[in-house]
Amino acid sequence: MTSFVPTRIVWIALAALSLHAADPPKETVAEQFAKRAARLWSLQPVVKPVVPVGVSSSNNPIDALIGAVYQEKGLQPVGKADKLTILRRVYFDLIGLPPTPAEQDAFLSDESPEAYAKVVDRLLEDKQHGVRWARHWLDVLRYADLDGLDGSVMPAAGSVYLWRDWMISALNRDMPYDGFVRAQILGNRYQPEIATSNGGRRTRVEGPVSDTFALGFLARAALNRGDKDRDVPFAAVETISTAFMGVTVACAKCHDHKFDPITQRDFYAMKAIFDPLVLKNTMLATPSEIFEHAEKLDEYKRKKAPVDAAIEALVGSYRTKLFDERVAQLTPDVQAIVRKAERDRTEAEQKIFDDYFPVIRIDASKIKEIMPKEEVAKYNALLKEQGAIRNPAALPSYWTVEEDKELLKAQSYILNTGDPNRPEKDHPVEPGFPFQPKDLDFRDGRREAFTGWLTDAKNPLFARVAVNRIWAWHFGEGLHRVTSDFGVLGGRPTNQKLLDYLAAEFVAHNYSMKWLHRLIVSSDTYQLSSKADAKSLAANTKADARNSYLWRFRLQRLEAEPIWDALHYVSNDLDLSIGGKSFQLRTADQKQAIFLRGAGNTDNRTNRRGIYLTRGYIPSTDVMSNFLTSFDVDDGRTPCPIRTQTVTAPQALFTMNNDLIEQESRKLAERVLQESKGDLRAAVTLAYRLSLGRPPSGVESDQALTYVANDAARLPGLAWLLFNLDEFIYVR
Repeated sequence: MTSFVPTRIVWIALAALSLHAADPPKETVAEQFAKRAARLWSLQPVVKPVVPVGVSSSNNPIDALIGAVYQEKGLQPVGKADKLTILRRVYFDLIGLPPTPAEQDAFLSDESPEAYAKVVDRLLEDKQHGVRWARHWLDVLRYADLDGLDGSVMPAAGSVYLWRDWMISALNRDMPYDGFVRAQILGNRYQPEIATSNGGRRTRVEGPVSDTFALGFLARAALNRGDKDRDVPFAAVETISTAFMGVTVACAKCHDHKFDPITQRDFYAMKAIFDPLVLKNTMLATPSEIFEHAEKLDEYKRKKAPVDAAIEALVGSYRTKLFDERVAQLTPDVQAIVRKAERDRTEAEQKIFDDYFPVIRIDASKIKEIMPKEEVAKYNALLKEQGAIRNPAALPSYWTVEEDKELLKAQSYILNTGDPNRPEKDHPVEPGFPFQPKDLDFRDGRREAFTGWLTDAKNPLFARVAVNRIWAWHFGEGLHRVTSDFGVLGGRPTNQKLLDYLAAEFVAHNYSMKWLHRLIVSSDTYQLSSKADAKSLAANTKADARNSYLWRFRLQRLEAEPIWDALHYVSNDLDLSIGGKSFQLRTADQKQAIFLRGAGNTDNRTNRRGIYLTRGYIPSTDVMSNFLTSFDVDDGRTPCPIRTQTVTAPQALFTMNNDLIEQESRKLAERVLQESKGDLRAAVTLAYRLSLGRPPSGVESDQALTYVANDAARLPGLAWLLFNLDEFIYVR
């Protein structure tokens, strides 16, 4: 007797089997991320587009490719800016300084078709070009003179300026961009030779010794001399991927990227490339200089000891009193940590102490507040005596990195906690990186293999990211708006054809950054006015409210450094010397509080270009001047692809009230009065031309002369007024 199965049950079973059979096998993580990569525009090969014909009267391909978008979007570009506006714009853009009246006159009087091109060529050859453009790259690469906790300031603090100076020189010499990047990762701008010889052993091309200064980029990440927290490999991964690859990998430190084709294993494989790196201090001093320095140091200590003892005898009890009062306000557990000797504190306790140090620090001014007047006088005299005893300048040396042979043999692991001391032993990783090609050859070295891929002309990210950055620094915004994120969340470029054209040509022109600058600033698009009449403004804004397609030039506020430079330059008070240690603007208390590790780490000339102003971060003291922080300068703890452009009260308060403005106003007044030979009308005109790059209008001239009221003593007030105009700190 056969069993009976209801027909409906049979069909249900068959349907279930059919559905199960149709289910595709589950994709691996690698397969899922490979599909993501295949869909991402920035990972597709760069294909140079055909330049449109007949859409622009200009012969610059930039204008043709932008003109095609004008037609597509129904946009009508505004007219060209006047000659003096363009001149001031390109001067600040290429060298970070305004044109002098003589340079303005020369440009206005040159009616040849090549007049502007000659200006551009001259500015690109000016030594100040590297100073201007190094600042942009140093922002992205996290330059800082100081960075770290008190007592463990980064080891590069005394020598990191050599990396900055190397970069200035590289940009002035138009070092090809691929070599520029390689040098900062390898300490050698040249690629290893590929041909095998000498029994199959590969040979290397040695770069100039100066290229080792470029490794300040990697050494700068260490926050203590032993790099105990292994900051160097972590910072290398995050900064290199952001700056040169245009991808954000930081979140892959803890988990696979939620949007982009980057796994957690990719992050730690890339970290494994840099895991063998250790800090190395290289001495530049000769043996005789070392011996002489030791003698000077002994003499310094001998002279300073009795003065220090006298100061301690005078103020020690007052300092102790203030210290005890402040510590008493803390919770008992924090009090116990504060009163422990530093060597007895755990790492966690030291962090708590560092956090509270700004609260318990006793400045000289606070001590003076509770001292009798006669003792304050004695204290000031001792401080003056102490300050007159100069610590000998530190011996010349610099911090770099090298590969440790033992660490090269060590296994790298995934760190789910991010703590190098807690590796996931069951998750080892081999050196690699996101988007790594198959069968990559690491025989030349880990960094060499990675850098070879990174700078390869076939890498779709490398040239795209670079030209987009440079474009953004010229126009205030990139063709791809998010300059450090070419992933899914970064969106797509507003004009990918133009981006890819520039990327392809950048490679074809041997990665010449000066070639790219010249092409960009020579375009009609760059020379557009920032102004628009009411009719044009209404029509274009309706189609493109953000000016994403550049139908007019974007009004841009100058960054802190060009503002600083212009204040001094127009007053004939700017030191234009290239290179050297940074300088610091200190308050009276900061001059007395020694927080730099070793004297002689700063330059005493405070009228140098703004790039040489000390920047960085230490929790217990203000490393950066109020001027830098007010005008949106980052402290170097994270990459800064584009400076923020805020408009805040502290900025206005600085230009209205700071002693520097008063000083430079007087100097500008003295200059224009002297150069105009006492003619006040000529002095007013010269003041406008120096500070704003143009002569005053008739109304402005009359108003200024009315204010001056035939009294030369009122010229500093006019100079102050010019420094406080929006036009002084904006490029239009």
